[in-house]
Parts: sequence; C-alpha cells; structure tokens
Amino acid sequence: MSSRPILAGLLALVAAIAAPLFGAPVMAQTPAVTADEAALPAFPGALGWAARTPGGRGGEILRVTNLNSEGPGSLRAAIEHDGPRIVVFEVGGVIDLDKKTLRVRNPFITIAGQTAPSPGITLIRGGMDITAHDVVVQHLRIRPGSAGGEWMSGWDEDGISTIGAYNVIIDHCSLTWATDENLSASGPRFTGSTPAEWRAGTSHAITFSNNLNGESLAYSTHSKGEHSKGSLIHDNVTDLLIVGNLYAHNYERSPLFKGGVHGVIVNNLIYDPGPRAIHYNLAPEEWGTVPYEVGKMSVVGNVLRAGPSTPTDRLAFMMIGGAGDVEYYGRDNIAVDQVGDPIRMFGRYTTSPARIIEVRRPPVWWQGLEPIPAERVQGAVLANVGARPWDRDQRDVLLIAEVAEGRGEIIDHEREVGGYPAVVEATRKPFNPADWDLRFMTPLRDDVLDRPAQRRGT
Repeated sequence: MSSRPILAGLLALVAAIAAPLFGAPVMAQTPAVTADEAALPAFPGALGWAARTPGGRGGEILRVTNLNSEGPGSLRAAIEHDGPRIVVFEVGGVIDLDKKTLRVRNPFITIAGQTAPSPGITLIRGGMDITAHDVVVQHLRIRPGSAGGEWMSGWDEDGISTIGAYNVIIDHCSLTWATDENLSASGPRFTGSTPAEWRAGTSHAITFSNNLNGESLAYSTHSKGEHSKGSLIHDNVTDLLIVGNLYAHNYERSPLFKGGVHGVIVNNLIYDPGPRAIHYNLAPEEWGTVPYEVGKMSVVGNVLRAGPSTPTDRLAFMMIGGAGDVEYYGRDNIAVDQVGDPIRMFGRYTTSPARIIEVRRPPVWWQGLEPIPAERVQGAVLANVGARPWDRDQRDVLLIAEVAEGRGEIIDHEREVGGYPAVVEATRKPFNPADWDLRFMTPLRDDVLDRPAQRRGT
C-alpha cells in the first residue's frame, strides 16, 4: 500500500545511519529479516509513512510475566532491553507506574497488547515517551490520571508522546485521563539551520490509528492550569497520519498542528470538544526571528459532533490561531451541533494576518490512503476504536456509549468517571508463538484472542 516499496528493504540500514542525527540511540543489532519481510507492512492494514516499519519483527520474544512497575519480568524491563524485540504478555491486569514514565529509547520494538489474557493491560499513574525509531505499540490502555496530585502541582503527563522519533505506529490504544496530552508527536523545534534539518530532527513518519483519545483532565495537576488536550503535533513534524481515531471530551487539540506541521487527518470522529477541535497555531513568540514555515493540512472524511461541553457559538470545525499561514485541503467533512444543525467550517482566534489558504489538491497525502465517506465514520470508529475492541473494559464501553448517545462531558478528575481500576491479582495465560503470525503479531485462529467469555469459562 505504501508509495515507497523500493526503500523498504533499506529501512534498517537507513535507520542505523540516521539514529545519531535524530537523537535516538544506535541500535545494538538490526532485525533478522529477509528482503521479502522488509517489504511487508507492520501489520495488515497499517497506513501512513510508517506503515512498513518492522518494529521488532525478527527479534527476541520478551515475555511480560508480572504486573510490577519495574524489575525482571516487567513491561519496563522489556522496553529497556536492547536489540529488536517483540514484547508479549503472559499476564493481564493493571500496572501502576507510580509516576515513573515508561521510556522507549531503544529502537526496533513491537509492544503487542493483543497477546495479553483478558482483561488486557492497563497502565495507570504514568505514560509512555518514545524517543526511538521503528516502534509499534498496539492494544494498551494508558490512564495517567492526577496520581494524587493537587491543582497545578506540576504532574504534566502524556498518555503516549513521540519525542524526536520516527517510523512509529500507535494503533488501537485507549488513551485517557492525561494531564498533558493523551497522544502527541513532539521533539525539538529547530535542529540545525534549515527546514529540512528541523524536520529530520523532530518526530516524523508517525501514524496514530484507531485510538480512543478522550477525557484528558481539564482543571487538574498541569502546571499551566486548564489542560484538557487531545493531541499536540509539535512544530515541524512531518509525514504524520491521524486516521480512524475517536477524540472525545477534550477541551481542545483534537488535534492541534503547530507551526510548519505537514500532516493528514482522515476519518476521525471528534465528539464534545470545548471551544476548539481541529486547529493550527504557529506561535510567534516561540519562533522569534526565524522565518515562518507554512503548515500543510489535508483533512478528509472527518466528523465533528458537539456535546454537552461544547460552546457551539464559539466553535468551528477548523480554526487558526497564532501568526503563520497553513495550506488547507478539506473534503467530505461533517460538523454539527447537538441537534444536527451545521456548525461553521472555519474560525479564528487570532488578530494577526495568519491565513487558512484553501487549496484544490491535498498539499500532503500518503499514496494508498482511501478514506471512507464521512457519513460512515461514526459507525466504523465506534465499532473498531481503542484497545482490544473484542474485550473492552467497562470505562471504554461507557465512554463509547456516551459518544453514541450524545452524553458525557469534559472532566477535571478521574474520580468523576469511577477512578482508577483496582489493582488486583493478574490473570495468566502462557504465550504460544505457534498461535501467532509473528511477522505481524496477528492471531492465526479466531480463538487465540482471549475474550471475557473464555475467562469466565462459558
């Protein structure tokens, strides 16, 4: 599906050469894959410029055997391991990170939450920062929450953030209750002296697909005060695809593109935002005397629905702030209030001359991307989104029901929606490699994925 199959076989070599430039550690070894395997997608249906990352394909299988925050057999230990690796789970339950962020520094890793026994893996009181390249993360629930912190106490935690990373796919994860952003792509604003060097030095070739991104906490522990944010895409991030996600009950940034970002937003459902949903903002105070870069946004087949927290008299589908221009291509997008009446498509929260420059063709696009019609997006997203759609936990089920029925609201604290899940004894199931296609971490039979009915023995 990618437009770059010729380069796929060179992926490991390019990554090894480029790693020092991009701030990621040099890998201990390259994945043991054949030329044919190097041309494969990360998994069937993988999309975007990162679609052909091998992740940990061909590497060591590392089993997570306990729910400890750290130490032997923990998820943290597997993440910190060197070399290509596929992280699988022989336990299910809640991992309390105790305010210690998981840091993915070593490249070529697949974290396969789909392998866990029911109820899957939920991380609380912490999130994940990715500074490595060639990373695939699937089917985790991450709920940082306030972690016992007080108002504006400085606990500023993302669910997942890429920081100067590349060739990264975050797919089918449930990311809620962050005190910073639930899901972001970030890195240094300016590395080197040219726009090409800036783009190479920050996150690029990133896919966010089929994630539940919701209920980021508003008046909570962030040092800046109100901070219910969905996704921050930092200045000069390029080759970004945001596809098939649910954004629900986030005050703003669903998503926000900052200055010079080049990205595609396709077939997402945005429900109950505050005064901003999709927006672009090049902050002049952050760019100083550096000449502004023009952003590029292709926005196709998305749905925006107002909810109880949405001030529809102050909301537009796409808004611009700051001082920089953005080239914008929009097609087949739906924006409605709570009774189905149209919301205006464009707005601004700046008095500068910054412009939304509408163009006739997508200024950025990934060849092979085929959007579904916007009228089908709500059904498709709600059926497929988040961690383990076959085995959703109660909070994900209730949140999706709120979206379907037009209920719920932006929250300040996780206790408003039931609080952290209880940390109980792990469920257990040995990982059998013969049950899985290890190239993609997909099950070879329908009965391989652990489901609640199997856990109950019915």
